[in-house]
Amino acid sequence: MPFRIEVQDTYSVVKRLVPEGQTMCSLCSRLRRGVLYRVARELGATKIALGHHRDDILETFFLNLFFGGKMKAMSPKLQSDDGQHVVIRPLAYVAESDLEAYAEAKRFPIIPCDLCGSQPTLQRKQVKQMLREWEKRHPGRVDSMFRALSNLTPSHLMDRRLFDFAAVRASGHASGQGDKAFD
Repeated sequence: MPFRIEVQDTYSVVKRLVPEGQTMCSLCSRLRRGVLYRVARELGATKIALGHHRDDILETFFLNLFFGGKMKAMSPKLQSDDGQHVVIRPLAYVAESDLEAYAEAKRFPIIPCDLCGSQPTLQRKQVKQMLREWEKRHPGRVDSMFRALSNLTPSHLMDRRLFDFAAVRASGHASGQGDKAFD
């Protein structure tokens, strides 16, 4: 199968634009995504596959929750903002540890992101450690949290764009959903 390796110096751009001590991830990610979209256009491709796995998705969820005030993660499939591409994440349901074991068994080289690795206090690293500690203390917790991303009950959250709370009225009949909550 033919392949192309695209080499871009995003590091010097990020180092120039991001103040010392600030997280580089957001700008680095946007620059890399821009390169992917450009190369896809050059190749006439409309689908872009990314290697994000289950743990990346959970880490992103908690980063958005803790630092962005949003309940948002990464979906397995989405349309780009300009509508020109579909981004897929075929590894979205695979645990990072399973991918690591498979890569080791197949002797695949692992190419870390040196830019991210150069920042020891990254929030993503802290969230990753938090998830590992939770899983160690409570086996199955990570799987449960991941399942929760696919099992939402908008009427029990607070987003008025997802549920019309103003229209809620007593009907005199059981709804089936009820007001059950985990205490």
